[in-house]
Amino acid sequence: MSSEDVRRVCYIVSNELVKASSLLPSNKNRSLLVHALVKASGLLNPANCRDNTHLQVLRPVLADDKELGAYHTQDYLQFVLNPAHASAADDTNCAEFGLEEDCPTFVGLSDYVRLVAGGTLTAATALREDRADVAICWDGGRHHARKSEASGFCYVADCILALLTLKRMHRCPDSSVRRPRVMYLDLDLHFSDAVSEAFLDSSATALGPQILTLSIHHSTPGFFPHSYLATLRDPSADRFDPFTLSMPLDRGATDATFARIWPSVERVKEAFRPEVLIVQCGVDGLAGDSHAIWNWSLNDGEGSLGWCVDRICNQWGCKVLMLGGGGYNHPNAARAWTYLTSIALRRPLARDADIPDHAAFPLYAPSFTLDVPAGNAPDQNGDAYLDEITTYFHEVARMIEERMSTCT
Repeated sequence: MSSEDVRRVCYIVSNELVKASSLLPSNKNRSLLVHALVKASGLLNPANCRDNTHLQVLRPVLADDKELGAYHTQDYLQFVLNPAHASAADDTNCAEFGLEEDCPTFVGLSDYVRLVAGGTLTAATALREDRADVAICWDGGRHHARKSEASGFCYVADCILALLTLKRMHRCPDSSVRRPRVMYLDLDLHFSDAVSEAFLDSSATALGPQILTLSIHHSTPGFFPHSYLATLRDPSADRFDPFTLSMPLDRGATDATFARIWPSVERVKEAFRPEVLIVQCGVDGLAGDSHAIWNWSLNDGEGSLGWCVDRICNQWGCKVLMLGGGGYNHPNAARAWTYLTSIALRRPLARDADIPDHAAFPLYAPSFTLDVPAGNAPDQNGDAYLDEITTYFHEVARMIEERMSTCT
């Protein structure tokens, strides 16, 4: 899609989705804050769009049992979708399904699961049916939920469900049937363990690779989640899967760090040549987040989160599904996803734009501006390690190209 083509953007939101997502114990009222700022910034008014952009605001279609069962087990769904279990914290089944500690049950959980999964699937379906070029669901991006277990504040595996939807064959305008290649790129501070595990070795079929996952994250001993897949695994190992990838970064990662690694990300993308990209835009790596691990800025220039997403939306030439994820400084999460929405709409807001007057305005003190600047934390990602990443992914991209060349 060239810059002159009309871009069709769909944005997923409804009062019911906002209400349900705002009940999430780890992020209470974050959804309300996000969508309120996006709306107050004038981004949900189709009349404000440029001539080369068409916006459609879509209500999420509730995910039904069949759609959720495309990945989750029936036992898990029967338990988590039963409103009677919403306050059953002492139920022995809670532990079996991971519904404890960081994932407690809560009133409204069944609606939350259906609405969040439904929101992401509504966005994915719009892309799959060629009714949109970019689809946005900031309430999605739950990348830790497994088949029968909640984990890491995630109760439903909407990322996995979206990948399963987008990989399905569909008929092209010329009546041919093809199997689209789908890339999943995760920018969250935490490793996308459940997504990576779900598609590990999925490329080992006669029909060839169809899904590639790449997670950029922080990974040190004791940091959630623990997984051997979160490391730079030996590409010469017999069981190495070049379509399930990780790019771990140390503390203090800055815009400069991301500017250094981004050519490797694009090298992988070019080798795989996806037709659709899912980008999980977790913002817990931004400066100011309570995790205080990375020192990433929103829009300070080359290598910033906004710069990366701008390249994805405006230079990669594929359909894009934009999802939310982590982010525990709620005003900064709202700033970030509002700014990324403006990029998708081809009308990027100014870095120092004033927060518009609306009900949540006082929460944006003391700056009352859109930017999320980097702090002063030292970057522990040295030149030697970043050079290692470059060399590593050059070899991995070569392996991907070699494998893709053997596929029809």
